Amino acid sequence: MRGFLRPLFGRRARLRWIHLILGGALAMPYVLVGTVVVGPLTGSDADFSSIVVQLASFAVGLPLAAVTSLFPLTRPLESAAVRWLCGVDADLLADGPARGRAAKSRTAAWFTLHLGLGGIIAGMSLALPPFAAVLIVLPFTSELRDPRFGLPAVFEHAWTLALAPVAGVASLLALAACAAGAGALLARWAPTLLGPTPEDRLAAAEARAADLAVRNRLARELHDSVGHALSAVTLQASAARRVLDADPEFVREALTAIEETTRRTVGELDAVLGVLRDGDAPGTTPAPTLAADLDGLLRRTRAAGATVTATIGAPLAALPPVLSREAYRIVQEGLTNALKHTGAGVTVTVRAALCAGHLEITVENPVAASARTRPGGGHGLTGIEARVRLLGGTVRAGPADGSWRLRVRLPVTHPSAAPGPPSGPRHPPEERP
Repeated sequence: MRGFLRPLFGRRARLRWIHLILGGALAMPYVLVGTVVVGPLTGSDADFSSIVVQLASFAVGLPLAAVTSLFPLTRPLESAAVRWLCGVDADLLADGPARGRAAKSRTAAWFTLHLGLGGIIAGMSLALPPFAAVLIVLPFTSELRDPRFGLPAVFEHAWTLALAPVAGVASLLALAACAAGAGALLARWAPTLLGPTPEDRLAAAEARAADLAVRNRLARELHDSVGHALSAVTLQASAARRVLDADPEFVREALTAIEETTRRTVGELDAVLGVLRDGDAPGTTPAPTLAADLDGLLRRTRAAGATVTATIGAPLAALPPVLSREAYRIVQEGLTNALKHTGAGVTVTVRAALCAGHLEITVENPVAASARTRPGGGHGLTGIEARVRLLGGTVRAGPADGSWRLRVRLPVTHPSAAPGPPSGPRHPPEERP
């Protein structure tokens, strides 16, 4: 018995009945407008007690509902109602406004169906329960059989009175069955009429791709900035610990470098996390560039115990901002890898030069035994490859002549950053001590 009644009176059936009642409530303004139109035509002066006027007004109001369903908020609101009340999976429904003729036509068809079935079920819900209640109590209340109430003469017979409660219960069951059937029909048609169109799926895919791009960018920035800082600070602290008693001046310089590195990294971290905000917050530390921050990067790396020689043959200030930022991160990652895999005391050579409209960056250091045998690998080279690929350049990394060499070639699109003609002045390589 419970298995028979659950589809009619269970929680899902009740929620779908509420969804239909909402549709009936939404249909009422359109039906009233239809009454204003139909009343004068039928000569009934909008007498809503006539069943003919009611049906005609309903028929006129539904096309009006289909027209108003073209407003942008219709589909998101209807999708939310279907998801909460009809038990339809959210992945099968579209959340945004309907765009395109096909999506708008489906939304109009759904809105008309919802209001049409909702209006019918709402009308039955208003009329049948009182009628059923009268039939159920009719055999037990003689006052209801008074001729003043206008009951049909058939109820004067004893057998009709005995069957009246059965007819009342059957009316309620019929109402529940109609409501459950209409709710199930709407739930079945919702994914078809309110589901995403190919344009919606394409827009969702583009949004997911943009989100993944932001996440990947955030991961690269965190890896490059924080990874370099941790490697440098670790080596600086280790070197200071070894000479704590013998060379206090070196320890003081190492602590100063640690303080500078951590302070700058906190600023860069705040800038990276700004990617997750709606906009860049006032006072956020700008992203470092090769032109403005290379000297500081080399100084902090030397403070970690490395010997760094930098040869710059390019006008760094003339580089495009995007290229300068990415080039800084590439050099930073090359230095980080040298410190991480070789250790303190490593000799690193950094070269940057303009050649044939490209910025060429080379970071070279000896290949230590620990680097040759170190298992696994990190994400540094992967991040460099991603940056270079976005800029349309090339990258090569690996052992070469007993050294580990990272060579990156990036196109320079900004005209002011391009090298001058052969006959013009050339920028000699600049040695950065």
